[in-house]
Amino acid sequence: MSDWKAKRFWKEAKAVPAGGGHAVELDGRPVKTPAKQPLILPTEAMAKAVAAEWDAQEGVINPHLMPVTKTANSAIDKVAAQHAEVADMLADYGDSDLLCYRADTPEELVARQKAHWDPMLDWAAEVLGARLEPRVGIMHRPQDPAALEALRRRTHALNDFELAAFHDLVSLSGSLVLGFAATMGARDIEVLWDISRLDEAWQAEQWGRDDAAEALAEVKKAAFLHAWRMFALCRAG
Repeated sequence: MSDWKAKRFWKEAKAVPAGGGHAVELDGRPVKTPAKQPLILPTEAMAKAVAAEWDAQEGVINPHLMPVTKTANSAIDKVAAQHAEVADMLADYGDSDLLCYRADTPEELVARQKAHWDPMLDWAAEVLGARLEPRVGIMHRPQDPAALEALRRRTHALNDFELAAFHDLVSLSGSLVLGFAATMGARDIEVLWDISRLDEAWQAEQWGRDDAAEALAEVKKAAFLHAWRMFALCRAG
């Protein structure tokens, strides 16, 4: 098995206009995706972020230190080829949204869920035009089809790059509502993450900290914050 790894060969990474968007060039040569497609980005801000990641590489190229590049590659190579399927998968979260499934005991947890989750459902009703109703317990009960259709339309309206970022916002939080709240700046992004982790925080308070679980939570939080930044880059000038 070969242990060969790609190493830096370029002196300068630069964002340039190309193909109706912006590309990244390494000493004048355009970067391509793993599927050998042109890496054409929708905004100059995103192209500059990608260029900065390439410019920061020293010695052996480390893809783990290039999150914007990785998400952009996914948007082009994966999401673009199955946009409708990805949008449908994410829209389906609306019918089983984290914010809708509530505990029946203890009273303190019930009150905490109500205090933090009800305002987000109210926001979704007002801003997204989708009223989702809370349920007690974990058994699935369908939501109003009209509300779900409103959320589905909004999800399908996202472009490939937005949808790639939105995927992580929704899947990591377990909530379509929180995903939209993040993209629309409804709350501070750290607050939204904490809202999604309410149940886990409660369990930690009752039973004590779990170092492994907390380490994993930090990894997920970093990915959530990256997805939020990526979505913002999609709409930056």
